[in-house]
Amino acid sequence: MYAIGEYLVHPGQGVCRVEGVTEGPQAVYQLLPVGKLHPVHISFPVANEGRLRPVLSRSEAERIIELYPTIEVESYEARNNSLEEEHYRNEMREGTCQDCVRIVKTFRVRISELAARNKRPPVAYERILKEASERSVSELAVALDCTPEDVVMLLKARDGEVPEDN
Repeated sequence: MYAIGEYLVHPGQGVCRVEGVTEGPQAVYQLLPVGKLHPVHISFPVANEGRLRPVLSRSEAERIIELYPTIEVESYEARNNSLEEEHYRNEMREGTCQDCVRIVKTFRVRISELAARNKRPPVAYERILKEASERSVSELAVALDCTPEDVVMLLKARDGEVPEDN
């Protein structure tokens, strides 16, 4: 059972902080999503706790950042964009933080390849990239006890990109 103040990963909402736990036969976690613009409290049954997972440890997060340049892009492609989007959304819900990082890298590559051919990427690509990026960056930020912006800078530096001055 998770304690108040702990962070966990909700399959649909991503990283959440446990705000409270109601006791009784219908015990429920009160969860608050992290990093959302307008977070809404979520009630999640303790009985379904198996669908939740703990946030990465600091060492696991550091390992993902260290391995970032070597993470392979995925080659999965479906008949149409909606099937592809459904596949990747399921992978984000059921997978790990590293899966989300791989999805981000995959769609950055796909979008840049289309841009190089002067083609617009499908809107689904942008949605998948945004969701996977938010999920992975927020989990890495909680694990490393830093801001999401710091995580983005760490990943860019590790990948050999020169951070832009704002």
